[in-house]
Amino acid sequence: MTELTLVTHSPRETQSLGAVLGRLARPGDVFLLIGPLGAGKTCLTQGLARGLGIHDPVTSPTFTLIREYQGRLPLYHVDCFRLEGTAAALELGLDGYLGGDGLCVVEWADRVMEALPLEHLLVTLTYREGRERVLRLEARGARYAALLSELRRKIPLTKVQVA
Repeated sequence: MTELTLVTHSPRETQSLGAVLGRLARPGDVFLLIGPLGAGKTCLTQGLARGLGIHDPVTSPTFTLIREYQGRLPLYHVDCFRLEGTAAALELGLDGYLGGDGLCVVEWADRVMEALPLEHLLVTLTYREGRERVLRLEARGARYAALLSELRRKIPLTKVQVA
């Protein structure tokens, strides 16, 4: 499976989906999040943190650019909203977080795609009617195709709707 589209109906459902993904995450995983302001990127990351056993509050690192959290795996939460391209991402040291010992989640990944690994899970979030969010998950590489297959088997355990 290389693509899966899901619909969540509330922030809580988006976080629940993130928690399932967090439980499936492995060291070195890279999740790239794309979507407009308010689409649920940080909300999904909060769920990922919960799935990793992180109990600290997770907030957008828009001004700090990178936040680190400790759980079953380290979570490296990166926000590229304020970065101007690949050179800025490399100057920030983003490559040091990619493929390491934790899960690296990059918000606004479309701003620095050239600096990111070819293999990753790409999550595009969009709005739909009120609080609904459409999440299109695309696997880029065998690891992430396996992750999506595993996620698809776990979906009945959540309240998330498969679109």
